[in-house]
Amino acid sequence: MTKIKETSTNFSNKKVLASECPEVYTSNLIGGQWTLAICCYLINGKLRFGELRKKLPNITERMLTLQLRRLEEDKIITRTIFAEVPPRVEYELTEIGYKLKPIILAFEKWGREHQSLVEKDNNKTD
Repeated sequence: MTKIKETSTNFSNKKVLASECPEVYTSNLIGGQWTLAICCYLINGKLRFGELRKKLPNITERMLTLQLRRLEEDKIITRTIFAEVPPRVEYELTEIGYKLKPIILAFEKWGREHQSLVEKDNNKTD
């Protein structure tokens, strides 16, 4: 996962746009390929790392770790470590993270409608 250089014009443009437009700010937080998927699974409650990994079989452990750390830094999820042998770690959406639920459900509804529309158009051309 590469970061944009803070001295680049692209970084400056993204920063200004995010500060002026709350929608872009939100999109930057949850718009990553894996971020939204992780939030979708955590909406149903706490999950352990291994459980998330099973639900997202195409993500590498490293990428999942990086995404979870970023979500934790952004205060969207919490990480709870239990002092057990072997150690147990659970991830859960924070209060502000759970407020994403109606947004995620709206994305789901819109996505299904759009897929249906595209499939209908593809069937016409076949």
